[in-house]
Amino acid sequence: MKIDISSYRVKTGQKVDLRIFPTKATLAKPDNHEKWTIRNLEKIDAFQTRLYAGNRKSLLIILQGMDASGKDSTIKHIMSGVNPQGVQVHSFKHPSELELSHDYLWRHYIKLPEQGMIGIFNRSHYENVLISKVHPQYVLAERIPGIEHLKNVNKPFWHQRYAQIKSFEETISETGTTILKFFLHLSKDEQKKRFLERIDKKEKHWKFSVADIRERQSWETYRKAYETAFEQTSTKENPWYIIPADDKWFSQFLITEVIIQTLKSMKLTFPVADEEQLQRLEEARKMLLSEKD
Repeated sequence: MKIDISSYRVKTGQKVDLRIFPTKATLAKPDNHEKWTIRNLEKIDAFQTRLYAGNRKSLLIILQGMDASGKDSTIKHIMSGVNPQGVQVHSFKHPSELELSHDYLWRHYIKLPEQGMIGIFNRSHYENVLISKVHPQYVLAERIPGIEHLKNVNKPFWHQRYAQIKSFEETISETGTTILKFFLHLSKDEQKKRFLERIDKKEKHWKFSVADIRERQSWETYRKAYETAFEQTSTKENPWYIIPADDKWFSQFLITEVIIQTLKSMKLTFPVADEEQLQRLEEARKMLLSEKD
C-alpha cells in the first residue's frame, strides 16, 4: 500500500484551514490491511532496536487532537509492536501545584525521551497554546510576571509563546531528539458518534466526562487555535502532520508510515566495536569455549 506522507505535512509558513483537510481515510481499506499493519510494526521494532543500541539519538512523538480523536488507541497500536523497554509514554493533564510553580515548559522538558528511547506525549506543551487560548484564564494560574489580568493575555503574548515553543523544539532537535507532531483530525460528527458510544456502553463510561461536552461547544475556537499553532510552529525540522482520524485503521497506518520514514532518515546503526572491544570479545569467547561441562 503506497502513500505520500508529504501531502499530510504542514509546510513552513503554510496557511491552514482545517475545514478543507480530510477527516476520513483517503484510501480504500484493503482486505489485507492487517498484513500491512503487522509489517509496519515489525519495521518500527527493528529501527527501535538500533535506536536503543546506539544510545545517541531519540524520537519524540507528539499526539494532539480533539477529545475522542483516538490518541489512546494510537498509542496502544504503536506499543503493541515494540519493546516497551525502549518506549516512554506520558499523558499531560491539568498541571499540578508543583508544575505551576515552574515555567510552563518545565513539566514537558523533564519528560523528554532519554537517548536511545522513543517518547510519546499524549497531549503536550501545545496545550499551552490550545486549551489555554480557548480558556485564557488558565494563563493567570501560571503567575507570570507582568501577566496580571486577562487583557495582558493578548496577541503579543501569544506571539511570544509560539516563539518560545519553536525555540524549545529547535534546542532539543539540535541535541539529538527528532520530533514528530501529529494532529488527529476528527470530524464533529464522528466525535458525536464516539461520545454516544461512550455513554451507551457501560465498559466505556469511564472514558466520558461531562466536561467533554462543554469543550465540544468551543469546537470552532479550538479549530482556530489549532490552525494558528500549525502555522506558527510547523517547520522543516519539526513538522506537523494533519492525520485524518475518522477511520482509525487509516490514521494508525498513516502514523506508522511517517514514523518508519522518519526513523529511516535518522540513519540508525548498531555501535561498532573498536579494537579493544574486539579483543575482549575474543577473550570472552576463548573462556567460554574452554569451560568444562
